[in-house]
Amino acid sequence: MGRITKMQYEYALERVEDLLPLVTDESDPNSKEALELSLMSDVVIKYEGEHFPIEKPTPAELIELALEEKSMSQKALAETIGVSPSRINDYVRGKAEPTLKIASRLCRALGISPAAMMGF
Repeated sequence: MGRITKMQYEYALERVEDLLPLVTDESDPNSKEALELSLMSDVVIKYEGEHFPIEKPTPAELIELALEEKSMSQKALAETIGVSPSRINDYVRGKAEPTLKIASRLCRALGISPAAMMGF
């Protein structure tokens, strides 16, 4: 697939919206609509990947998001992993990065994948 133009992207996006209600889990995956939906989805994904890339979150962003999702305070996290609350604040603000040992504890306590924490 070559370079996708904005016009092709907009057309593909409209077709995806039109086709989504027509293709269900019970639909024949080889039907005309299912195949077109797959192709148009590929066009949208490729264009958005080139023009609207999503950067990987930083460790600080991961920690902050996980704290919000778990409704956990920085103080509670600090107690859970055995560091000072000010140290957790440094991690959340991006002023410091956790050591591998602390990163491992953070991952376990917050349910963050180690690969995400390492930026993979």
